[in-house]
Amino acid sequence: GTRPFGWATQEPVAASFSKLSQRRRINPAHWRGRRKCSSHPANRRNLRPPRRALALTPPRPWLVSCPRIGMRGRDDDAGVRGGKWVATAASIWIQCTSGSSYCFGIYSPLLKSSQGYDQSTLDSVAFFKDVGANAGLLSGLLYSAASPSRRAGGGLWGCGPWVVHAAGAAQCFLGYFLMWLAVTGLVPRPPVPLMCFYMLLAAHAQTFFNTGNVVTAVQNFPGNRGTVVGIMKGFLGLSGAILIQIYRTMYEGKPSYFLLMITLLPTVLPLLLMCLVRVHHATRGDDKQLLDAFSLISLIVAGYLMIVIIWENIHPLQLSSRVIIFVILLLLLVSPVAVVIRRQLRNSVLSSETSCQERVRLTGDAGASEKCYEATETEKAHLKHDQVAYPPCEVAPGKSNHGKVVLSRGDNLNLLQAMGTMDFWLLFLAMACGMGSGLATVNNISQIGGSLGYTSVETSTLVSLWSIWNFLGRFGAGYVSDFFLRLRGCGRPLFITVTLGAMSIGHTVIASGLPGSLYAGSVLVGVCYGCQWSLMPTITSEIFGIRHMGTIFNTVAVASPVGSYILSVRVVGYIYDMEASDQKTCSGTRCFMLSFLIMACITIFGSIASLALFFRTRRFYRQVVYERLQHVTVP
Repeated sequence: GTRPFGWATQEPVAASFSKLSQRRRINPAHWRGRRKCSSHPANRRNLRPPRRALALTPPRPWLVSCPRIGMRGRDDDAGVRGGKWVATAASIWIQCTSGSSYCFGIYSPLLKSSQGYDQSTLDSVAFFKDVGANAGLLSGLLYSAASPSRRAGGGLWGCGPWVVHAAGAAQCFLGYFLMWLAVTGLVPRPPVPLMCFYMLLAAHAQTFFNTGNVVTAVQNFPGNRGTVVGIMKGFLGLSGAILIQIYRTMYEGKPSYFLLMITLLPTVLPLLLMCLVRVHHATRGDDKQLLDAFSLISLIVAGYLMIVIIWENIHPLQLSSRVIIFVILLLLLVSPVAVVIRRQLRNSVLSSETSCQERVRLTGDAGASEKCYEATETEKAHLKHDQVAYPPCEVAPGKSNHGKVVLSRGDNLNLLQAMGTMDFWLLFLAMACGMGSGLATVNNISQIGGSLGYTSVETSTLVSLWSIWNFLGRFGAGYVSDFFLRLRGCGRPLFITVTLGAMSIGHTVIASGLPGSLYAGSVLVGVCYGCQWSLMPTITSEIFGIRHMGTIFNTVAVASPVGSYILSVRVVGYIYDMEASDQKTCSGTRCFMLSFLIMACITIFGSIASLALFFRTRRFYRQVVYERLQHVTVP
């Protein structure tokens, strides 16, 4: 008769199988503990084959991943889609073009002149840009809704990143295209509220690209989430400098062309690459090694851009020089493909269609069987991690109150559940102090330079280099916090405490008004500001779980524009106008000294809040996060 699905049909009965074990379907030792593909309808119908079939042939060991019937959990589809390494490379490229909100200074003069805006109106448009670029609650909700949990089953596998990227591309195109039509005069001049909506829509796309890439990367590399978040956030920080290099090479002096470019490029590229951004839950022993390769590439790109920015601010470049610089930059950005290809070549044998269990059956190698068992156990750990972000820890009797707090951390909490915890509000408060003061600094750095007597070339260099310091903070905080977490189980909130303390020193240095203080202070504030953008999403995924990570960390990110508005308008702007009195400009250290001393105190307050979060979560990081990393990390 017809053999049931998934069972061998030609092998003779093995001598080691007893008739009793065949009838009762007692698994042989070398495939004990394997994950059976019972979710597939064909398998559910044939989990207990006819006794006649069992009497004739032994069961064929179940495949761990069942790639032919669409089971998740393994990236053996690397030959077709490249696995999670192609997903990482595609996410990097999308991040490199999604930071168009950082280039507002390129086209803001055109927007001001073509629409007849005064400085106050232009600042209002810029405020909606900041709100759109940081208010990513909708992107998180959409990602969670379009990514059904493995426990629930069903749904389109991996459709969460696709849907989020498609929605972001649509918003990016509509927002910037309508702005381009307005500034070129192809449509009548829109009212100011409508222009603010265009800006909000265009900047809001950035949160969709960021959510799709960051959350997917965390799910692909749960054991190295700090490093991978640092890479993604770092390239987002560099995207402004990358887009400006494209503009200066192709459209120098034509801001309307630049506006059209950021209408098309950040729209087309995600649409072309979003099919590659997928969740692959399997892990390999070379994950850390290859993430280090991506990290090295990001550092090389940042160093190259820093040299180019400094050089072109000192010596104006000819078109031929800009073309050469741009070609080298493209080669550096394409280099992640070399990492992916090298990985595929090294693992080509493992990616063959002959499964590990089939090799054991054919060779009878006990050592190979043990390796297959270890690989399966690692995958099972990641499947458990995907359903519940952290395995539960045992609670000693008599410590129920404290035990409930520990057990609640790491579960997949939704937004409302997370907002009901003290951990959420401590993190929100720390980010409002750190991100708000950092954003207020970069928004006023040109005015600070002017009041302290810096030349226009020096201030423009400071503004351009801010993206480099921002990148170093984003990448460095993720990488270093991963290192210390693996080494000693050190909780990540401690790094927020340290960086906010260092940021307060940077604010104090700027307030001093000493020669060169703006250079040193901006470097310190820029690096520490970038640190918050990689630490905050990582801490969110660890404390509140991965399932609703996009929703929660985008809600916490709202603290950035809230803190920036309070500090920029109610502190820096108010004190500047008060010192300027009847004049429109102010000169001297008195213009910003009090403002930055206040911001230094505020960042110290945020550091204290993060220190409280560290003490609240210290036991959780040591007993749960650290132990999980030791368990799931592949040697």
